[in-house]
Amino acid sequence: MRRIVLAMFFSVCCASAGSAAPAPESCGAPQSGQDGWSIEQSPLHGGFDPDLLCDAMRTFVGSPRNRHSLVVERHGKLVVDAYRSGPDRSTYAVGASRTKFDKDQLHDVRSITKSVVATLWGITESGRVAPPLTTPVLDLLPGLNDLRSGGRERITVADMLCMRSGLAWDEAGGYSRWTNDERGLLWRGDRARYVFNRPLAASPGALFNYNGGLSAVLGQLLEEQTGSSLKDYADRWLFTPLGITEWEWVGDLHGRTRAFTGLRLRPRDLARFGRLMLQGGEWEGRQVVPQAWVQTLLSPCAPDGEEFGHHWWSGNVFVRGKEVRWHAAFGNGGQRLFIVPSLDLVVVMTAGEYDDGSVGRAQRHLLQQVVAATLEHAGESATSAAPMALVVEPVETRATFSSVAQEDGGTRTYVRLKVVPSANLPFTTLRFRVRDPAILAGLREGASVKFQAERIDGENSLTAIRAVPPCARSQPCD
Repeated sequence: MRRIVLAMFFSVCCASAGSAAPAPESCGAPQSGQDGWSIEQSPLHGGFDPDLLCDAMRTFVGSPRNRHSLVVERHGKLVVDAYRSGPDRSTYAVGASRTKFDKDQLHDVRSITKSVVATLWGITESGRVAPPLTTPVLDLLPGLNDLRSGGRERITVADMLCMRSGLAWDEAGGYSRWTNDERGLLWRGDRARYVFNRPLAASPGALFNYNGGLSAVLGQLLEEQTGSSLKDYADRWLFTPLGITEWEWVGDLHGRTRAFTGLRLRPRDLARFGRLMLQGGEWEGRQVVPQAWVQTLLSPCAPDGEEFGHHWWSGNVFVRGKEVRWHAAFGNGGQRLFIVPSLDLVVVMTAGEYDDGSVGRAQRHLLQQVVAATLEHAGESATSAAPMALVVEPVETRATFSSVAQEDGGTRTYVRLKVVPSANLPFTTLRFRVRDPAILAGLREGASVKFQAERIDGENSLTAIRAVPPCARSQPCD
């Protein structure tokens, strides 16, 4: 039986023009710096198969994508620290300019800012007591007492962190769209009123809907409770303890800190944040973030295991038949901070493909390569000189469930799935045979799904499919 994983087709379709890159030097061996990082010059000593890690580096260096950095840290040491030049633009820029990135260059991290703010919410070292997650948000905003109706009074802090407020909010279609609701956060005088002065589209806690306004309100509440600006609070209680001294936080049109975006960090410093989370909030003997809060941030918001948790994302990569769990902070354009607890691994990626949702799949594939290079998953390749056959692992692809039909007198089931291979290509509707109709249970036409497929006995065949939250914006749609 011949099998061809359809993900290979999609990865070809998704490739987009980017910057040319030089050949890898020493497979991304880190450079020494004054930032306190320990360097592991030997991938093998760092827990990686050197050849497979070089393969991941070649993917990064030779990619047509507009990738800017790849940092791999394991067991507290940098193993890969690689950079490229490419077009980039700030959140306010109209056009992009070519930038030469290196270990000292700051990079926009976009919505990774949200995950940082959620982490700050749980820091209590300042003497602040974080309100319980069950606290109604409007109880903390007495200036909005006139909005305590229509179900808004039931929205809790947990609903904000999980982006399950139920408020009508639309961030779809990218951030160049003037009707994108997040744009109003840049200039509205009362951001909390702007976010809450709208009807409910769903019951609080019921449905996920990506909403940067909730992050803005979270940041506003943190400033009111601490009596400090968000920038000063982050500097004193998070960045300084981590040894992060070079950073920026670009404000809004009123000069206020934007809790939903705006942070600029060095990729190596972003790796510090990932290491902090892996260590349960502890850094060099100091409990910077309460361990219980780190556990909350990385836990799912719903029993169905959806990808978005408490301002952090979660998912799996498939490596040689095994699922490997990751948690991550995501930012528009390909900004990624992945942590893999089972491997004590941090992977940082930055890029400049803003408003192109397909870059998420490319970054996840690169993560998969790095994970596959660890000695735990490399199999015998670390000790055997024999060349390994190429193993293509199943990759989930996002689509819309279009239709299901019975053929050949009801003996065969087929589905049609509407797939978006790239932001620059039209929708593609593909037909798959379903050999086990039970996998379609609970799916309805129009549902957002992720699926895996193979070529079996000459037919494109669906092997797995599951419902996922619909895309609320381009960035999280991996």
